[in-house]
Amino acid sequence: MAAFGRRVSAPLRTLMVLAAGALLASCTTQRADLPAGQDAYTIIPAAPTDVVLREYRLQPADIVSVVVYREPELSISQVEVDSQGRVPMPLLGPVEAVGATTDELAELIRKRLLQYLNEPRVTVYVASAVSQRVVVDGSVIQPGIYEFRGRTTLLGAISLARGPNNVAQLDEVAIFRRQGGKLYAAKFDLRAIRRGEMPDPEILGNDTVVVGFSGLRSAWRDFLQALPAVAIFRPFG
Repeated sequence: MAAFGRRVSAPLRTLMVLAAGALLASCTTQRADLPAGQDAYTIIPAAPTDVVLREYRLQPADIVSVVVYREPELSISQVEVDSQGRVPMPLLGPVEAVGATTDELAELIRKRLLQYLNEPRVTVYVASAVSQRVVVDGSVIQPGIYEFRGRTTLLGAISLARGPNNVAQLDEVAIFRRQGGKLYAAKFDLRAIRRGEMPDPEILGNDTVVVGFSGLRSAWRDFLQALPAVAIFRPFG
C-alpha cells in the first residue's frame, strides 16, 4: 500500500523538533561528517524496490474486517489486531495476522475454514491502519511532522513536505534514526536517487529527514557538527 500523510499541528512539530535538538545536544560535540555514498546504506538500508507498491502488512492495533461470503456469522467487522498480532475469528479462535497482507490473511483463514465449509470465500479489509510519523526539516517547501501509513522511502517523505525548495542542497540530505538506544545518521544524494543511480532508502517511523542548504551551508554544518564523532561508519550515540 502506498504511503500517505498529513501534516501534524505546529505545536506538536515544535515539540518534536525541540526534542530532537535536545537529543543531539546531549551527545558529545566532537565533529564529524556523516557517512555518504555507498557507506550511507550500511547505516540506513535501501528500501526494497517495490516498497511503495507493496501491499500493506498488518500491525498490532490495526482495525480489520473479515468477510466470509454468505456466512455472516463467521465474518467480523472492525476488529483490532491485538498486541500479540492476532484477530479473533468465530469458530477458528485467534488467527495470526501481524506481518501478513490482507490477501495472505484471507488465504490463511480460507484454508482453516475448509474443515468446516465447502470452498469458502474470504476477503479481508483494513478499516484503519496504525500511522507513523516522520520529521521533514531543512530546505523543503513545507517543513513539519507528517504521518504516513504502510511503508515509505526518502523520496516519499520529502514529497510529504511538498519537495525541496529552490535553495536545497540535494546532495546533502540526511536521515537521523534513533534505534536500540543509539542514534544512526547518514547522508544521501537526492539527485542520484531520483536518477536511479542510487537506491532510495526506507524511512521508518520517528525518523528525521533534513534537506541541506545551498547558500546557507554554515547552518547545515552547524547541524552536522552537533553530532558525536564515534567512528563514521558506526551508529552514533
